[in-house]
Amino acid sequence: MDDQLVISLDNVDIFQKEHLVLSQVILHIKKGEFVYLIGHTGSGKSSLLKTLYGELHINHGEAEVAGYNLNTIRKKEIPFLRRKIGIVFQDFQLLTDRSIEENFMFVLRATGWKEKPVMLARMREVLDMVGLRAKLNKMPYELSGGEQQRMVIARALLNHPQIILADEPTGNLDPEKSLEIMNTLLNISKLGTAVLMATHNYGIINKFPNRVVRCENGKVLENANQAI
Repeated sequence: MDDQLVISLDNVDIFQKEHLVLSQVILHIKKGEFVYLIGHTGSGKSSLLKTLYGELHINHGEAEVAGYNLNTIRKKEIPFLRRKIGIVFQDFQLLTDRSIEENFMFVLRATGWKEKPVMLARMREVLDMVGLRAKLNKMPYELSGGEQQRMVIARALLNHPQIILADEPTGNLDPEKSLEIMNTLLNISKLGTAVLMATHNYGIINKFPNRVVRCENGKVLENANQAI
């Protein structure tokens, strides 16, 4: 695979159980690229994202993500693949009974970090990236919705991922907070981490034009026009 590519799918068929959701998918995303993923509910966006982080198995076609061959990846290797992928959902999935520091410590310990000073330094780095270092000791309920989503992005960055997969990250936010999240994700892509963002918010796509791929009628298509 081209060493600039972090996602490479060639003629991949994607199934949910026995149901063919997307066929002959071709998708190539490079380091630092920002790509929107659009399509109606049920068009296959979530199935595509699940394939990329190893939840759905590849039966046909060739697929490589963050240096892992998804055709031959073993179950015990999937956690290591996911360390190279930051996943951001629209429902924040922060542990509500723990501070932000404790939330981040939980992730770092679970992914093999050992030394507390190094862990704290990494937390501060990612919080600086999203402009929230002062909130390290806050509880999730003390943060606004936009701040919580920026915390989720910071958490996704802890393990230096090659790719951020963002599934409707602005879906539960008002327009002002949505703009904060977009600026955060765009800045992350400029630092070299690819971002694939599933969204229904065409206003955001028009305001921040970037490459667009669309799930439609069982296919993944490149949008000829960047604006929607």
